[in-house]
Amino acid sequence: MAARPRVGVTGNARRWAPAWWCTSLALRLGGAVPERVSVRHPPSGKPLDALVIGGGNDIGPEHYDGDIDAKVRLDPERDLLEIEWIKRAISERIPVLGICRGAQLINVVLGGNLHQDIRSLRVKTNNRPGLLPTKRVRLEAESEIARICGTLVIRVNSLHHQAVDNPGDGIKAVGWDRDEIVQAIKSEAGRPIIGVQWHPEYLFYLPSQLALFRWLLAQAKQ
Repeated sequence: MAARPRVGVTGNARRWAPAWWCTSLALRLGGAVPERVSVRHPPSGKPLDALVIGGGNDIGPEHYDGDIDAKVRLDPERDLLEIEWIKRAISERIPVLGICRGAQLINVVLGGNLHQDIRSLRVKTNNRPGLLPTKRVRLEAESEIARICGTLVIRVNSLHHQAVDNPGDGIKAVGWDRDEIVQAIKSEAGRPIIGVQWHPEYLFYLPSQLALFRWLLAQAKQ
């Protein structure tokens, strides 16, 4: 019997962490062994076959030349921890799924920047946060993420007020909301990296969303 892939899941260090529990469940449904990684949850040392960079607080603006005086909720220790994991994943070709903040941080690590606050850019899409799939996202035709999700238009949830602005080195935008704000990215450099601006861990009951985790595990087994 083949060993189950081991997947590191980064996130906040709080005991009550719904994103961790939902991501863990989605990965277990795909046959993986999830391992929590945070500033209070050191890695076990066992090799990781894939990595999920989870959502959460804003990224420190010093990492992408943002406004350091802006009022944002930061977690500097987590920033540094996840930056190192992303760099390691890129170096060792470990498959990565970035979720919300995670997608943004992947972009930042590769030299891109962010819209520090998208609220003023919203015209056709409201800013009310929600866990239900009420927002419409258009995926690039013939893109890998469209193939994974099985659709060119997908309904997603939305919990963010920041987003990818200029893509980083080797990063391509492949999904947009109705205001043309980036909602999905992928690596063009042959690296198994996908990032989504929404939270598929809270939508794992939908086949199109669970498919993102199944893609990660398929990449881990290659």
